[in-house]
Amino acid sequence: MLKLLAHWILSALCLLLVANFVPGFFVQGFGTALIAAVVIGLVNGTIGILLKILTFPLTILTFGIFWLLINAFMLKFASIFVPGFEVRGLWPAFWGGLILSVLNMTIRQLLKNRPPVYIAR
Repeated sequence: MLKLLAHWILSALCLLLVANFVPGFFVQGFGTALIAAVVIGLVNGTIGILLKILTFPLTILTFGIFWLLINAFMLKFASIFVPGFEVRGLWPAFWGGLILSVLNMTIRQLLKNRPPVYIAR
């Protein structure tokens, strides 16, 4: 449960970080980033998986690059549902998705390799 909470907060921080570096990628504040992180996770876990399965042959032909385009569309789609989270255009969505993927992969590796924290009572 603690890892899930940590991943959620770190994903929101990654969204804020991307918003500072990618023009056309806007997040109003930390609260908006938290909500956007949940919505992005839900969109990627439902529609994103379905699209990745359906477009798997195209993904193989493009050596996986088409998944980056799917991630960009999922970010654009998630931004529709979260007020204060906006992605203006396909290129900001593409670069934002690419950077978010790298940051989230790094976070997952860091959280996976950390020893559990025990709280003494």
